[in-house]
Formats: sequence, structure tokens, C-alpha cells
Amino acid sequence: MSTATAVRASAVDKVFGTAKGEEVTALTGVDLDVRAGEFVSLIGPSGCGKSTLLRLIADLDTPTSGTLEIFGKPAAKARVDQDYGIAFQQAGLLPWRTVAANIALPLEVHGVSRGERSARVAELAELVGLSDFIDRYPDQLSGGMQQRVAIARALAARPRLLLMDEPFGALDEMTREYLQTELARIAAETGAAVVFVTHSIPEAVFLSDRVVVMSPRPGRITDVIVTDLGPAREEGLRESPAYFDRVTAVREALHGTRVERAAER
Repeated sequence: MSTATAVRASAVDKVFGTAKGEEVTALTGVDLDVRAGEFVSLIGPSGCGKSTLLRLIADLDTPTSGTLEIFGKPAAKARVDQDYGIAFQQAGLLPWRTVAANIALPLEVHGVSRGERSARVAELAELVGLSDFIDRYPDQLSGGMQQRVAIARALAARPRLLLMDEPFGALDEMTREYLQTELARIAAETGAAVVFVTHSIPEAVFLSDRVVVMSPRPGRITDVIVTDLGPAREEGLRESPAYFDRVTAVREALHGTRVERAAER
């Protein structure tokens, strides 16, 4: 894994105004570095600011204070330079476009030639296992297949960073676990750094090099769990003692009991 920094958040705060003129602090004092090629999950209770932090990284919103850099650039410059791709819980595919046309959309927007688009679409369709479905429309695909199209689209411009906001949250458990394995493979093959928002402790542990635990609002980072589970994330990992140990560590961190238990040992 590279030692270069993909994401650097320094003393980031985010305050929202309400219709009543009040202020709500969503994030406070967030410091986070994500290395190039690293997979980092953000986990915490609902409303803790996980998605807000992801939106700030993606330049979909701006911090109230503090700084954010993506590969050493301001977030706005990284967005223009297509340094990141993004995928949400809903695939957000255009229903009148085929799989191939949905994947190609970012390339069309940026004026990539038809020949280059076709080659890249074929490459991505193979990467996500959809080569036999490139002429299908979204309503002809399962939810899991739609999410694979969304991931392929997010990777179209070869971003060095992938931002994912609960992309598997609406899927059944079997499909979710399958796509977790596929995402781990895709991240390894592309070398992209990933910042992944989830509510699922097992999902965070299975996928991540580090799991960042956040507090209830105002959101702040309270713990970081290094999984140290090795580069290969295959199904057998879910039954390993090391995996269960990390799941327990994240659960304890979320409940605020990890430090106390460590002190007791």
C-alpha cells in the first residue's frame, strides 16, 4: 500500500442552520488521514455525521471550519480532476439507458471518444461480472446487479479514490455478502483508496484496513480499529477467530467499553 495520502481532514467542523434559525453541529474536530490504496470504513450511530463527512470529502458540501485535501488538493479541485468516484445506497441508474450507457455516462460528460468509451465499458463490465448484461436496462436487473453497475460507473474515469455511502444497505444479506467480496476484489485490483460508510459492524470489519468509529452527534472520531486481516478478503475470513475478535473490538468501541475492557486485562 502506498504511503501517499488520499484524504486528509484536519480539525473539520460542520454546522447546519435550521429553519428556526438554530444551529446543529454535525461534526466537530474531525482529523482523519486515509492512505492511497487503503480501505477505511466510517461507522457510528444514525445521525453521527458519517454521510456528512463523506459529502464534505466529495465536495458536495463545504466544512464550516477546518481543511480537507484529496491527494493534496482542495476537495473542489479533486472533483474537477475526477480524482474520486462516488456510489450511494440507491444505484441511481438512468432507466432509459442500458448497462453500457449508464457506465459510460461519466466518460461522455468529459468528452471521451466513442472508441475509448466502448473499450472502458467492456473492461469495467468484465471487472464487475456484467459482460453478458451490457445491453440490458436497469429494470431487467436485480438490486445487486444494479449496484454493480453503479460501482462500475463510479470507476469509469479511473479515480484514485472511491467514496461509498451504504451502497449495500438495501440488499438482502446473501447478496450483500457476495458484493462485499466483489468490492474487496475490485478495490484490490484497481488500487483505489475507499472511504465506505456503513451501519454494519461485520461489513466494516470484512472490508476494511481500518474502521473509524464515530460518536453520536456532534460527530467526532472516538476510536480507530486496525483490522490487520491481510490483503485477501474471501468468504472463509468470516469464520476466522481474528475476524470475530475485530468485530468484538468495533462493537466495544461503539459502546464505549473497549478501553475499560482493555484496562481490565
